[in-house]
Parts: sequence; structure tokens; C-alpha cells
Amino acid sequence: MTREERQQKIDSYADGYDIVVEALEGFPAEMWQFKPAPDRWSIHEIVVHLADSEANAYVRCRRFIAEPGNAVMAYDQDAWAARLNYHQQSTEDALELFKWLRHTTFNLIRALPDAVWSNTATHPEHGSMSFERWLEIYEEHPRKHIAQMRQNHEAWKALQAASA
Repeated sequence: MTREERQQKIDSYADGYDIVVEALEGFPAEMWQFKPAPDRWSIHEIVVHLADSEANAYVRCRRFIAEPGNAVMAYDQDAWAARLNYHQQSTEDALELFKWLRHTTFNLIRALPDAVWSNTATHPEHGSMSFERWLEIYEEHPRKHIAQMRQNHEAWKALQAASA
């Protein structure tokens, strides 16, 4: 990845909170708990997941910088959603946490020297990965979940239309 490509991804990473909030404004609050299938997440669960994922990203980022070559933690996101009772957690708190974790990490990574981006860490499920790969994953993560939220919204609207 060139320096310019990396900088574009860093800038896009910084926009993560804003694009999530903007997307959420398009979904009626009454459908945030809607699950299109038992094994799919609701918008509410996605919002809480974004905060937990960002907390993991926050720690992983710092390991890439301060302890390159070491392991980063894996976690079972579905177990977290179920066992941490995502439906009972506050989406407002989750969004606030997501905002500040992402902001703090952006401030850290925006001026790192080029050499740091080649640092690696070992992920238990994915093996060796570079810090640049970390950036790619977390830069696109909110966008993937926004697409999932839109699919939920479409399924909810179809269900509403069918029952009308």
C-alpha cells in the first residue's frame, strides 16, 4: 500500500463514527430490535458490537505499535452478543464509546512513521497479519455493518408491508 493509499484509509477510518450515526438516522427506532432471522443481528446488536469491536481494535492497534511480533486476542463475536446481553446494553453508550475509541486511535495512527505500518502481529485465527491489514479491516468494518443494517431495514419493511 502506498503512503497516499494508507492516508486515504486513515482518513476514511476517522469517518467511521460519523457514517454510522448518519446511517442510523435512516432507520426507525422501532425496528432497531428487529432480527431478520434468529441467527442474524438486529441494528441494536450491531451498534453494541461496533463498540466492542472497536475496543478490540484499540488494543490490537497498540500491540502492533508497541509490541510488534506478538499475539493479538481473538474473540467470538456471537458469544459476546449473546452472553453480554447486547439487547440490554445502551446503544447511546455504545456509540459514545465507539466514537472515542476511534477518535483516540485515529489521533495515534495519523502521523505514525511509514516503517511502523510493516509491523506484524499474530492472530490466533488468521496467523501473521500486518498493521496495514489491521487498518484495512477496521476502516471497512463500519461500512460492512451499515450494509447489514440496510438489509435489516429492507426485511423489516417487507414484513410490515406483508402484514398490512
